[in-house]
Amino acid sequence: MRGWRVHEITEDGAMVFGDCPDPRATGDGCVVKVAAAGVNFLDTLMIRGRYQVKPPLPFTPGIEVAGTVVEAGPDSLFRPGDRMCALLDHGGFADHAAVPALGAQKLPDDFPLREAVALPVIYPTAHLALRHRAGLKAGETVLVHAGAGGVGSAAIQLARHWGARVIATAGGPQKTALCRDLGADETIDYAAEPLVERVRELTAGRGVDVIVDPVGGNVAVDSLRCLAWGGRLVIVGFAGGAVADLPSNRLLLKNAAAMGVYWGAYRQHHPELVSAMFDELFALRRTGAIAPLIRDVFPLEQAPAALEALAGRRTVGKVVLEP
Repeated sequence: MRGWRVHEITEDGAMVFGDCPDPRATGDGCVVKVAAAGVNFLDTLMIRGRYQVKPPLPFTPGIEVAGTVVEAGPDSLFRPGDRMCALLDHGGFADHAAVPALGAQKLPDDFPLREAVALPVIYPTAHLALRHRAGLKAGETVLVHAGAGGVGSAAIQLARHWGARVIATAGGPQKTALCRDLGADETIDYAAEPLVERVRELTAGRGVDVIVDPVGGNVAVDSLRCLAWGGRLVIVGFAGGAVADLPSNRLLLKNAAAMGVYWGAYRQHHPELVSAMFDELFALRRTGAIAPLIRDVFPLEQAPAALEALAGRRTVGKVVLEP
């Protein structure tokens, strides 16, 4: 099969495209013919050896796929012909991928595979951040950072559906307009407007109840100043490239909380939440309450260009590779 391989860790994240070993289905796993592979910020880190997961060399990047089962292991619950999306440790940037049972989810027939590649990471992350961690209630105000990105776009849609007032940040007028199209009530152009002052202005000085932050760094630090009394900052990533040192005195003074969401570990630690959450997401998509934002689609052969565009913040929503 064709695919991308990292043969050595380099500063520029060099990958080689060509023939790769065909994956085999073992145990309760299966092999999927990849219809769409998701591109994530962590891929830019993994190929440079900067992510917490460091696969043995050589490896194929890519942690999420959607496609059709072509081979099932002897203990697998899936069968050839099943449509699925899956979260992997790596291996998605190829024609076929070996999928472990732990990260796999069977799809309804009416869920397009290109859209389904948004399910393994961004919608579960946004869902868990808002509902399970922050305990979002109707009528509360949510600040979503990087609202035109993958997790951000999902968080806007879900928060709006659950009755929250949504303020979204994004860079530039085109991305802020996109956030409004997704359902944000107010937007802040972080390239041109001061975050803290604008949040205070939009909330009459009160602050926001919940913040979803996939950016990290100084954005997370400034976010603490945007919280209302009893507010919750939910950290879902570090797309800005830096881990924040949060001043705990601001949490104390506002009776606030800072918490993280690592969706990849939920199937191990809270498996009881997973099936019900996916059933809800399928239903919301069916009714039109959510619609995965997919604009930037690249051929598999152009994976380096997709990664570069994502790292350069020239993309919106879920970035996709298609073999």
